[in-house]
Amino acid sequence: MISYIFFSLLLIGAIFCAYRMAETDFKRRIIPDVYLFPFLFAGLLVTTFFTWPITSADAIIGGATGYCLGLVVGFVFERIKKDEKYPPIGMGDIKLLGAGGIWLGTIGLAIAMAISCVLSYIWGFSKKEKYVPFAPFFLIGGFLSLIIIQFLL
Repeated sequence: MISYIFFSLLLIGAIFCAYRMAETDFKRRIIPDVYLFPFLFAGLLVTTFFTWPITSADAIIGGATGYCLGLVVGFVFERIKKDEKYPPIGMGDIKLLGAGGIWLGTIGLAIAMAISCVLSYIWGFSKKEKYVPFAPFFLIGGFLSLIIIQFLL
């Protein structure tokens, strides 16, 4: 009984942190660590101690994969676009990819990245925006990816 309450509190806290990260990134183009690290820690606790579609081993591999993928993409695009005012991907986005990998695993991370890239491209193209806040689209893609993993895979 107490484990269900703790699990529910972790999920509610993670949803709150995800909402605040998306809202802050959308408004100010920054992902605060005060919401990102509890989101990451809740993902570690959920995948380790509770029944979740992702095993704890896949969560750790997914977290490392997401973080490294973000670093590589950021490094490559920073080298391509040296004259830009802002970096193409921020450290908050890179840490969010790592946290998303913990919640979703490797397959879920790939699905979430595909969905979020398409959604952010559509939004940026329709609004004629050069810089797109990635966190709201990644969190939507992560939620849809979790549904796909749970019910379709």
